[in-house]
Amino acid sequence: MQSAPQFLGSYACRRCTANIASTSARRCLARSASTYTRPKSVAFASYFFHNSRWTSYASPGRLPVPSPVPARRVAQVAGQDDISYTSSITTPPIAWRRSEVLTPRRLFKVYAQLAKSRLTVLVVLTAMGGVAMSPLPATASVLFFTTVGTTLCSVAANTINQIREVPYDAQMARTRNRPLVRKAITPTHAAGFAAVTGIAGPAILWTMVNPTTAILGALNIALYAGVYTSLKRTSIVNTWVGAVVGSLPPLMGWAACGGHILPSAEYPIHIFLPSFLSSVPVDLALVDNPLAPFAFFMVLYSWQFPHFNALSYLVRASYAQAGYKMLSVVNPAKNALVSLRHTLLLIPMCSVLVPLSGLTTWAFALTSLVPNAIWAHAAWKFWRHGSEKHARTTFHHSLWYMPVILGLMMFHKQGVDWTSWIWGKQEDEDE
Repeated sequence: MQSAPQFLGSYACRRCTANIASTSARRCLARSASTYTRPKSVAFASYFFHNSRWTSYASPGRLPVPSPVPARRVAQVAGQDDISYTSSITTPPIAWRRSEVLTPRRLFKVYAQLAKSRLTVLVVLTAMGGVAMSPLPATASVLFFTTVGTTLCSVAANTINQIREVPYDAQMARTRNRPLVRKAITPTHAAGFAAVTGIAGPAILWTMVNPTTAILGALNIALYAGVYTSLKRTSIVNTWVGAVVGSLPPLMGWAACGGHILPSAEYPIHIFLPSFLSSVPVDLALVDNPLAPFAFFMVLYSWQFPHFNALSYLVRASYAQAGYKMLSVVNPAKNALVSLRHTLLLIPMCSVLVPLSGLTTWAFALTSLVPNAIWAHAAWKFWRHGSEKHARTTFHHSLWYMPVILGLMMFHKQGVDWTSWIWGKQEDEDE
């Protein structure tokens, strides 16, 4: 049988025949060099380094200096039936790397991460919501020191929480970049930061505001950094304790203005009925009754279950990997059911309990039905289908729900007539 060049020679010129022969030879060489046709035996031990390789390149106190990496050498293939690729990369592995110098800017960023700045801002805003809803006046100094003290209490609680959870944060993708996990700051430094803020926060509230607000701030640190953090790996009750922690800041704001959070003989509980059920005019002096901060507390308490349960369902794999006993890991169906239960409970809370306590007028009972219905519908879909899509929708609704409810509560605050304020201002401008 004739070879390819001889067979094609009778039909093509010599130049075309030479090109065809050269192309055929290159394809044959490529096929013969394929790992599928001619596998190369590689010693299994060649995949590993001896332990001495990690430190043999560096003297004590000095980092290893990597040697230059030569270019890859490819063997000549002319006249050969094989192609061999050899690489002589001799870069020594580095046993350690230098830590970043903690400049003031980097240190401030680390402190902000230890404080969980977004969570701290939310805590302060809810505390200011208690100040805004209080019927008692607040001076600028009280407002300022309440903000500073509440911030420091939240910073201390979040820092202690991260100190205690370093081994578990390292196992979760969402927390493995925290400062203590990546060793951006030493545990001693973080403990000192937590001690300073944890002492300064309640001290400022005690001396510059009042003892009740300071006790609530210290209680929040103990519940979050102590009880809640310990229960996360032992019982699903941790979610209920965490909801209490998130509901205390409005009480701090209420107490900062001098409001009473516990009933007594001097300050009993009063009930404010709708105007069509009672002909007695509203006495604004009675608005400062313990039922009002309790209603505010319950709204924040129930809000956190659909908010957190939906979020924990989205990251349940990370919680399971770190060994946290969250309801979304132990019982996902009940996790969605609890979310639905509390979104439904928010409807009578906003439409009955809040105006009944005198915190708002009864108009809030009607305007709050719209956001409550929207969120309850999303929570029902989450419970019905149990998918991550509906869990994400429920969580996103929780982000706008609380600002809207707080805004409506301030708009319908008992004793505040926004229409007369606007019209009165316009009349003054006309005069």
